[in-house]
Amino acid sequence: MRQGKIIRVAGPLVVAADCLGAKMYDMVKVGRLGLIGEIIELKNDQAYIQVYEDTTGIGPEEPVVLTEKPLSVELGPGLLGSIYDGIQRPLDVIRAQHGEFVSRGLEVSALNRERRWAFQPSRKPGDRVLVGDIIGYVQETPLIQHRILVPENCAGEVVEIKEGEFLVTEVVCRVKTESGEVKDLNLFQVWPVRRQRPVKERLMPLEPLVTGQRILDTLFPLAKGGTACVPGPFGSGKTVVQHQLAKWSDAQIIVYVACGERGNEVADLLLSFPELKDPTTGRPLLERTIIIANTSNMPVAAREASIYTGMTIAEYFRDMGYSVALMADSSSRWAEALREIGGRMEEMPGDEGYPAYLASRLAEFYERAGKVICLGSEERIGALSVIGAVSPPGGDLSDPVVQSTLKVVKVFWALDDRLANMRHFPAINWLQSYSLYRESLKKYFAEKVAEDFVELSQEAMKLLELEAELQEIARLIGVESLSFKERMILETARSIREDFLHQNAFHPQDTYTSLRKQYLMLRTILAFHHKALQALEEGKEFSEIIALEVRERISKMKYLPEDEDTLLQVEKEVEDSFKRL
Repeated sequence: MRQGKIIRVAGPLVVAADCLGAKMYDMVKVGRLGLIGEIIELKNDQAYIQVYEDTTGIGPEEPVVLTEKPLSVELGPGLLGSIYDGIQRPLDVIRAQHGEFVSRGLEVSALNRERRWAFQPSRKPGDRVLVGDIIGYVQETPLIQHRILVPENCAGEVVEIKEGEFLVTEVVCRVKTESGEVKDLNLFQVWPVRRQRPVKERLMPLEPLVTGQRILDTLFPLAKGGTACVPGPFGSGKTVVQHQLAKWSDAQIIVYVACGERGNEVADLLLSFPELKDPTTGRPLLERTIIIANTSNMPVAAREASIYTGMTIAEYFRDMGYSVALMADSSSRWAEALREIGGRMEEMPGDEGYPAYLASRLAEFYERAGKVICLGSEERIGALSVIGAVSPPGGDLSDPVVQSTLKVVKVFWALDDRLANMRHFPAINWLQSYSLYRESLKKYFAEKVAEDFVELSQEAMKLLELEAELQEIARLIGVESLSFKERMILETARSIREDFLHQNAFHPQDTYTSLRKQYLMLRTILAFHHKALQALEEGKEFSEIIALEVRERISKMKYLPEDEDTLLQVEKEVEDSFKRL
């Protein structure tokens, strides 16, 4: 392999000479330890390399080995349930073989080279296959069947295909291409992380990603194949929201990228996920999850690698026809890494010192989401939803990272530390948040949940907006000066906030709510509101209406089981209460 030599080291940035012929984003091995790095700029024969490991002790004249290949990930059976670092080194394997610490320059295969997988072919000799076709299956975990796909440049006629137990490196199929060349296919493929995996066609996302979180599903829904941004200050519950989505959203595969997260939060994730059960099957949640663990004390440049590694793995499962959700926590830490590298390369800074290309990098990342028709001869539809947390300093939503993200995502869940301090969780501010998928999901909600589901959610939103206006007036002239109708609006809005939007992530019944139950809860609250307004018009006392016992039943609806008859009973009690009144 060709070699250059180091001429300058500046933290995670290394400059090497004698690198003529090297290409942008090629992977290199830096210094005598062979640290993994990636070329991010070329000038004459000099290569500027961002190193994904600690460069302490590396000095000039040490060699730089040019691999002449881009930074890539291994995609195949064995990904699910794994915990990787930013450059796809399996942390559990490193711990078992080398101890608690990841030593520099350590090379470990991303996929287990010793485990045998039972391969069941779905093609036979003589069949013609296209890129993206499924040639067979491996039952990777009890929850997920791993579909083995034809890699790029391997379309042609199947010459030989085997059945049985194989290592990931063993040949399971031979394909004769159009040019007459015979290509060997094994159970895994290698893909460059910065390159989007191609698709046949992109579709409009028309189905919601059901999360079981009432404020998200009812007021600000995210579509399968959509993008969402969760900004918020420290302590407002970003990580808990991401964990809830990873646990409860109805995606088949979860890829969780901890990008520059605090070590204790990543530790909590690694400890809690193996113990969690998948709500639909009761199996361990880790059997459909891949975790990329990159903590804030790891080298800064590795944050960028972790984001791209997670995205490429997510795209691979999407290409099998699965619905995938990628959680990135948080893109602010990635932007900080870009700022540091940009500063060391003496680039002209943009807003607040971030590089001028920050917005285009974020857009490039989020645009890899989507609902697609996958490559291949048989039609498969896959969806990749991306939920990115942003941690602006002091919760300032005018921060360049938040603003650049908002230009590309369609759902904005704004976390509010004021709500968090009031112990209202999830602390999502309903007056600042929005979803641009509401119109496209209208048909789905009408068919699958209820005709008037969207209308009810819009009415609830209207009441919350009215409450904000009335509270301003009440602060100036006192609540008593408001009319009874306005005071009833305040009471209903409080009920929506406390009985519907407030949700306890640690309560077994309240942590997840189905769409149907969400609809019935909201319908009951609004039914009470309409009856109350009618009673006021008929001259009934305001104090008597708000003292009705059925309000207590409404407030406890969230703790009731997912049984329609029980929930409808509460609505009937509302009706009866007003008849007695």
